[in-house]
Amino acid sequence: MFKQTCAFLGALLFAAHAVALDVNTADKAALETMKGLGAAKAQAIVSERDAHGAYKDAADLADRVKGLSTRSVGKLVEQGMTFGGAPAPGKGARAPTAKPPAAQGKPRS
Repeated sequence: MFKQTCAFLGALLFAAHAVALDVNTADKAALETMKGLGAAKAQAIVSERDAHGAYKDAADLADRVKGLSTRSVGKLVEQGMTFGGAPAPGKGARAPTAKPPAAQGKPRS
C-alpha cells in the first residue's frame, strides 16, 4: 500500500510539472510558478508582451526579454511553456509546410 501511495504521489507531482503554460496569456503569478523565473523576469515578460504584442516562438522571447538566453528559454519550454497554445518546436523539428491548394478543375475561358 505504501508503494502504491508513493507511486501515485510521484505521478501527481510529475503531472503538475507537465502542464502547459502559454506565455502569451499567462499572468505574472502564473509565470512565477515556472522553475527559473522569478518575479522580475516574469514581470519583464508580461511588460514586453503588453508593450509589443505576443511572442512568436522561443527565439522571439529570448530576443525581446533582456536576461533570457535561448538556453534558459529552452529549459522553460521543456517545463511546458508554449507560444499560442502550441509547444515550441524542439531541436531538429521542422516547421510545418504549407500544402498547395487543391485543383478546382479547369479554368473557364
